[in-house]
Amino acid sequence: MSAIRAGWRVWIPEGVAALVVLIAGAVETLISVHYNVFPHRGTAVPIIAGTAVAVGLGRRWPGAALAMVWLIGGYQAVIGPPVLLVQIALAAVVFGTSRWGSTVTTVAGVASVPVVAVPVAMSVGGYGTVLVAALFGVSWMAGLALRRLSDRAAQSVASQRAAEEDAAQAHRDSEQAKEIARLREEQAQLARDVHDVVGHSLAVILAQAESAQFVDDADTAALRLSMTNIANLARSSLQDVRQVLTSTTPSDSAPGELRNMVETVRASGHEITFDETGTARPLPPDLATVAYRVLQEMLTNAMRHGNRDAPIAVELRWADELRIETVNTITGENDTETSQGGHGLAGMRRRLESVGGRLDIRRQTFENVHDGAVATTFTATAWVPVRTLSA
Repeated sequence: MSAIRAGWRVWIPEGVAALVVLIAGAVETLISVHYNVFPHRGTAVPIIAGTAVAVGLGRRWPGAALAMVWLIGGYQAVIGPPVLLVQIALAAVVFGTSRWGSTVTTVAGVASVPVVAVPVAMSVGGYGTVLVAALFGVSWMAGLALRRLSDRAAQSVASQRAAEEDAAQAHRDSEQAKEIARLREEQAQLARDVHDVVGHSLAVILAQAESAQFVDDADTAALRLSMTNIANLARSSLQDVRQVLTSTTPSDSAPGELRNMVETVRASGHEITFDETGTARPLPPDLATVAYRVLQEMLTNAMRHGNRDAPIAVELRWADELRIETVNTITGENDTETSQGGHGLAGMRRRLESVGGRLDIRRQTFENVHDGAVATTFTATAWVPVRTLSA
């Protein structure tokens, strides 16, 4: 019901215009009859009715309205009644043909100007014909001008909307790309964390297992101790992996954790020399995590690729920056493997760069003066910025 009412409402302006034309035509007819202008009263009725209908249809159905104008012109040409002043309203129909009509209707509208002018010429002739033709011609041109302006405005609005949609789509694409990049970075960070934790734990477990091979079979206490250490290391590794997978923020780290890590590796049977200078102090969680993971990866690489018979040298130097350095000896295949680099070194470098630190890798080859064997020292040095925790 509301849709029907809305449909009728759009016709209200046209209906009012048609009613005004009908009333004006009736008044004009009565006055003309009073002054005996029309020889027969009924001859003006079709003109008035047709003009009112044409005006009412001029906006919605300009083609039908123009057809009505032609019918009125033909009627006047055949029957010959005088031209009514109310027929000036037909200029609105001609305006509508160029403003809202199709291409055919627009062309027919300008061609209809003579159709309107002919009855005028037959009725009044002279300048009246010129004035009416000029009025209808100007109305047609005004409708065409407004149509072009409206089309340009519509195109401008469409272009603006298209530009806004493109900008909105570009913004959505940019946000989506940022989200994908963030997720990928989180995934890469998670992979680095798991790599560091699992790689370090397995390296320590492997070192503990290898050291158990040299324990006398009769020494069950030592064997039991080695198996206990392996179980503890595996359990600790699982806890670390769970923490990495579930934690969303870096955890706090005490200054002694770096030293404890070194002692854990030393307890696995790997010979380590450790030197710490300066005053150790607590770091913010992000820096503490980077320092811990970097030293963890350094020790893992030293155990995996280094010569087990040679000690690993670890040095911590606390100053304006925390300097972490490990030195180990590599030979043979291990030398080739470490020289090519890997995910561990790349991961350390990315970690350090993310907090403003840096990594330096050096290799130095030398020959043993006693047996002539060639060996290479692998030195990894990391600098971590030092920011104290706020109170």
